[in-house]
Amino acid sequence: MINIASRIIKHKKAVLIVFTLVAILATVAQFFVSVNYNMVDYLPKDAQSTRAMEIMEEEFTGSVPDTRVMMMDISIQDALAFKDKLSSIDGVSDVLWLDDVVDLKTPLEMADAEMVETYYKNNHALYSISVQEGEEVATTDAIYEVIGEEGAIAGEAINTASSQKMAGNESLYAALLLVPIIILILVVSTKSWIEPLFFLTAIGVSVLINLGTNIFIGEVSFVTQSVAPILQLAVSLDYAVFLLHSFSDYLKKTNNPEEAMELAMKKSFPAIAVSAATTFFGFIALTFMKFEIGSDLGLNLVKGIVLSFISVMVFLPALTLYFYKWMEKTKHRSFIPSFDGIGKRIIKLTVPSILLVAALIIPAFLAQSNTTFTYGLGELPEDTRAGKDYQLIQDNFGETTPIVLLVPKGDVPKEEELVVDLEELDYVTSVISYVNMVDPVIPPEYLGESITNQFYSENYSRIIINTNQGTEGDIPFSIVERVQDTASNYYGNESLSLGESVTLNDIKDTVTKDNTLVNVLTIGTIALVLLLSFRSFSIPVILLITIQSAVWINLSIPYFTETPLVFVGYLIVSTVQLAATLDYGVLFIEEYSHKRKEMSAVKAIVKTLDEKTFSISISAAILSSVGFILWITSSNPIVGSIGLLLGRGALLAFVMVLILLPALLLVCDKLVKKTTYKANFYEEK
Repeated sequence: MINIASRIIKHKKAVLIVFTLVAILATVAQFFVSVNYNMVDYLPKDAQSTRAMEIMEEEFTGSVPDTRVMMMDISIQDALAFKDKLSSIDGVSDVLWLDDVVDLKTPLEMADAEMVETYYKNNHALYSISVQEGEEVATTDAIYEVIGEEGAIAGEAINTASSQKMAGNESLYAALLLVPIIILILVVSTKSWIEPLFFLTAIGVSVLINLGTNIFIGEVSFVTQSVAPILQLAVSLDYAVFLLHSFSDYLKKTNNPEEAMELAMKKSFPAIAVSAATTFFGFIALTFMKFEIGSDLGLNLVKGIVLSFISVMVFLPALTLYFYKWMEKTKHRSFIPSFDGIGKRIIKLTVPSILLVAALIIPAFLAQSNTTFTYGLGELPEDTRAGKDYQLIQDNFGETTPIVLLVPKGDVPKEEELVVDLEELDYVTSVISYVNMVDPVIPPEYLGESITNQFYSENYSRIIINTNQGTEGDIPFSIVERVQDTASNYYGNESLSLGESVTLNDIKDTVTKDNTLVNVLTIGTIALVLLLSFRSFSIPVILLITIQSAVWINLSIPYFTETPLVFVGYLIVSTVQLAATLDYGVLFIEEYSHKRKEMSAVKAIVKTLDEKTFSISISAAILSSVGFILWITSSNPIVGSIGLLLGRGALLAFVMVLILLPALLLVCDKLVKKTTYKANFYEEK
């Protein structure tokens, strides 16, 4: 390490030039990376709804109705004319309304009332439309122009468009709030006004390079775009703090900045490497998710950790030494309060803290396992146009969710029987197919393509099933399963279904399996890193109990507050919180292990608490600030959920490391000594 450090220091100007050029190129490259807002694209290729969508696109011209448009106080004739306007909008591939399910030449009183009220109720018309993928923003803007302030839009297309519009502005807003807060936190923790800028520059350069390298991937998810850069900044700032604090300590022993930096790089390398490794392997677990939003985020965070580590160990020393005179000129008095005495106060809580956590941990584990989850975007904020429109349509028409069923074409009697069975299912308001909308006796080839293309392709028959429930939850998912079971009774595995509720049901099945895999991989790989780093069997267990307790308590709060939790957020945070906040425990135990060789367990814990509480509090303050600002600024429920859980999780982990970890180390001191290779603990005579 010494040889590498000396070379970096010797060629510091060249290092700065190389990193600056790469950062500039990466900044330009990131504008050529597209962002995907469609969660369906991240389902596994073998998912039932994915296969159904591929067949639908190959065989049929129209797509699945995914959006509802409502017009208020409108007559039947005006509603028909308005349907034509919607159909003519670029990006709208299909419009389904009352005239597609009922013969409007006969009085409406003679038609099925429930079917009529699905599309026309109290002089309000509700249209089911299909919006082409990738055209959501332009198409919904065009629809808004047509419907004005009185109309309303709800569904997948407007959700995607709203997320897309807000993502850029919200990321900028989050950064504008976050950077001053981080600078303030860092100013308090350092003795130079300019030092925080060194921290942010070093990590900022690695964030830019990470964003730019996504050009080799070509596309990232909206979750990755919103969360990864800020999360990388928050998680890896610790590395820069470790290095420059060590540099400051060595400056007290030598007047030569280059010598001090070389020694600091050598001393801080193991601590930074362990912190980076635990986070790295925690994020690696996300890349094994079959629901690829998790693997997309995991890949970006893994790249980010590696790039941050390189930036801190190569770029930051060169930057600091090149502008060292600025550090000297901008020194200020220490703002750090004295934490002397905090150790003695905390150690008195050893028994109560263990008893309290023991009482909480089982209920917390059970509660977080039984939280009510949502698998889509969740509810849009009511203060947005999309949120208000959704509520307006809900108040007037209730829920309407279509399911599209694709079955092999050819056996008309079998199709008739299937349609009858589907119509009898609970919560089904109407079934639209050739055999009940057109006379099944008439061969399709005798009718025009404009009629038959709605129902038949070369190989498949398309049946649209309208339900009066939402897109997700116990009842909507049970409807999907009943539709699939009913169709499979006639066609076996040859029948396929698609639609928003079908997709969300597939997401639920996929991420539920991912949850077990990701948690096992995260805990297993991190435990292995800790085992090798501390050469101890007991220390990894103590550390993981401490942080995992904080994770379970954090994730149990939505259960007790009866708040539905976005499952993608839950899955990501259960990994990210463990990987990111483990650094606090690593920092504490490293210091404690050194002191335990020179003094008793009680004295070592008291001394470590006095010296390291402030450093840990700085790391926790930065990560929790990042989380809460993401929560405050994001209108996207997935990103907001990740932010809230992360902010709260960082604070809980901080409390656990200060209260539970010292208690466990004290109680398990003899066990740690026996299970640690060459522990060399101090023994009182």
